[in-house]
Amino acid sequence: MNRSAKFLLVAALVAVVGMAFRVSWNALRDVARAIGADSTAATLYPFVIDGLMALALIATLVLAGKDRQFALKVLGGYTAASLVLNYVHGLVPALHQPGAGMVRLAHWDSAHYALVLIATSLPVGAIFFGSDLVAKVLHHRPTTETVRVLDGQEPAPDPHTPAHPAQEPAAEPAGLPAPAPALEPSAQATGGTGTVREADPHTPHDARTPAAETPEELLHREQFEEAELERMRQDARRAYAESAQAGRPLSARALGEAFGMSESWGRKQILAVRDDEESSRPHLRAVETAAV
Repeated sequence: MNRSAKFLLVAALVAVVGMAFRVSWNALRDVARAIGADSTAATLYPFVIDGLMALALIATLVLAGKDRQFALKVLGGYTAASLVLNYVHGLVPALHQPGAGMVRLAHWDSAHYALVLIATSLPVGAIFFGSDLVAKVLHHRPTTETVRVLDGQEPAPDPHTPAHPAQEPAAEPAGLPAPAPALEPSAQATGGTGTVREADPHTPHDARTPAAETPEELLHREQFEEAELERMRQDARRAYAESAQAGRPLSARALGEAFGMSESWGRKQILAVRDDEESSRPHLRAVETAAV
């Protein structure tokens, strides 16, 4: 749907809602006079009922989950109450007379008391439910989709940030499950099918691709990435050693998340620290003495 069609659709909806409000406003104003409201209060009474319905409708489009269900319940409750009052307005001829003042809404006492209770409680409920809906909308935060990272695989780098240094393949210690195999690159990513990849709009136009780098620049970049990765390993091992000395050793997951890596990467650093501690301990050897 193009922009003009959307504009016409919204304009038609606003027109229909405006005319429906005008029809409902006449009935709600007369009901407000019947329960003792003065002329000013009777004039504002329909805005309270139908205004909260519009607010609840907007809240259902913004909120999600239990908050959205609450907004739908408020919308349904006030719609039903407005429908009941409009129905009563059509059944009681005395409400149609100008200056009628307070009149009975039903001949049966129980029905009259119930209708008066509904009509008088709607403004109070509008204050409570309206404030709650506005607070929920103002404190609402859109939920972000979390990406699940498989154990043994590094999270994909953000396209707006520089690529993370590639992790060196290391031999898995005995007794631990092997990491999941890396996914094969698609034909479009490798350019095997001859398709032309579109340029990333966030990539600078003067950025140089790895293929355009000279051998010296490529070697320098690989050395820099290796040095950064080794520094990260040393920092992680130092952090785990300090936590172990304090009596609160970090878990593999906590260590990996602290450095933006996976749980498998953190487990490798923990094992490396333990291996270093084991190798630094003195080993006692039994010495056999020859009998004299």
